[in-house]
Amino acid sequence: MTDHKRSVESPAIDISNPEVQRLLNETKSQLQGHERRVFMARVVQILGRGGQFKAERELGWDRKTIIKGTKEIKSNISCVDNFSGRGRKRSEEHLPNLLADIKEILDPVCQTDPTFRTSDLYSPLTAEEVHRRLIKDKGYKADVLPTPRTILTKMNQLGFELKKVSKSKPKKNSGDRCNIRTCTPNKSSG
Repeated sequence: MTDHKRSVESPAIDISNPEVQRLLNETKSQLQGHERRVFMARVVQILGRGGQFKAERELGWDRKTIIKGTKEIKSNISCVDNFSGRGRKRSEEHLPNLLADIKEILDPVCQTDPTFRTSDLYSPLTAEEVHRRLIKDKGYKADVLPTPRTILTKMNQLGFELKKVSKSKPKKNSGDRCNIRTCTPNKSSG
């Protein structure tokens, strides 16, 4: 049997040196996607046997990424990253009728700008009320429906703004009215 400790070749680079570690990690951080994986795999190849373990322990690199890069080098095919496919999908993709239902709830009660300076539509309904009506009138389940904050965003996307109806304001005190604290009663002269 062969002794594995003796069969391990001495690496071409010493990754236990902090300066070498810093250089390799800075170079890795400047690369992205396929280039980063191939760089990591080539460094591991230079390290020789046990290189993946050394890179993981000394440099903090992920072994799955190194393996993927090694496969890319061997097959000469680069894997395409689907960054745009990540993340959360929009509410309309989960609930295709959501925008139409919100519009159907808001259309009968919306108002235009009283000064007609803009074409904005104002809704006296709050997002919480629209959320409640979607559950009650349209049959949505509360756990499937987005939050009232998201519904407010969808209302704004549809062109509806949440705005209170302006009511008549009381007139300000005029100077001829007397303040209770400063007025003195008229003394009648007898």
